[in-house]
Amino acid sequence: MSGAVHPGAWWLWALGLAVVASRATNPVVLGLVVAVAGFVAVTCRQDSPWADSYGVFFKFGLAVLGVRVLFHVVLGGVDGPTVLLDLPEVPLPDWARGIRLGGPLTAEGLVFALCQGLQLATLLCCVGAANALANAKRLLRSLPAALYEVSVAVVVAMTVAPQLVASARSVRRARALRGDVVRGVRAVKLLLAPVLEDAFERSLVLAAAMDSRGYGRNAGLPTRTRVLTGFLVLGGLLGLCVGAYALLDNGTAGFSMLAVGAALAAAGLWTGSRRVRRSRYRPDTWGRREALVVASGLVAAVTAVLGPDLVMPTVPLTAPDLPPLPALGLLCALAPVLIADRKKP
Repeated sequence: MSGAVHPGAWWLWALGLAVVASRATNPVVLGLVVAVAGFVAVTCRQDSPWADSYGVFFKFGLAVLGVRVLFHVVLGGVDGPTVLLDLPEVPLPDWARGIRLGGPLTAEGLVFALCQGLQLATLLCCVGAANALANAKRLLRSLPAALYEVSVAVVVAMTVAPQLVASARSVRRARALRGDVVRGVRAVKLLLAPVLEDAFERSLVLAAAMDSRGYGRNAGLPTRTRVLTGFLVLGGLLGLCVGAYALLDNGTAGFSMLAVGAALAAAGLWTGSRRVRRSRYRPDTWGRREALVVASGLVAAVTAVLGPDLVMPTVPLTAPDLPPLPALGLLCALAPVLIADRKKP
């Protein structure tokens, strides 16, 4: 029971919360998702450079919320009978029909924009919680060899936000030690260049480390085997995408395509497992804690899918409620607090 939880478990747990957020515009449900993700991220994070990622994503989500509301105020959107403010409207040509600048600002439209912006901010908070809890480099070691090139690109992209957070913290600490107490917009201008430079240096170090450990080598496999592996993996992923779309569109019509895609993907993973031969020192194991973490996020997602509609009507305006089944599922998503290792002092 010692050691950190597998990073894949954290991403699957965050994906379960993201499913809830993607199906809801109810601000009470979205606020509960943000609270659960934030509490677990702050409680279960390790003493690592990326541990503060959740706060960065939370602030970015607030910025997205503000931009969404600003767009609604300027460009309009959903209208309603309750006019809060009548802004001056700029006349537009005929080719811009359907778009307006200014005009009446209604309470219904403002609430609709707030709910949509809060949904985007909640999704960002779910990603921030996963970044704060999961070690992307450990996740790279656990991925199948057939997904090797794609996984390297994805992991490098996933480390951008944690590296920026670590760079900003180190640069800010260095300037504080020199007696620099500049804050506000001027501080952002002063910190931008050194933070980006340090983040790029960290990325180059990561790339050099992966190259020195043999990442990208094909273990001398013939060209026909590599082409077959790529065909099976891409065909399997395409089949899964088409099957998922057909399943959402026609109900059970996509099960056959999903089965074919899953079979092709499994065959590609099996043939590609011989493509990259590398040893693993202390491989990450998947145990009972990881299963419980994933199960808690899955319970939240299933209760949101099987539960009542989580879309808040805005015309007419009604007070948001808290459905008991999704709320119970989100409370189950707090289980990692009881079973995961906490941040060391």
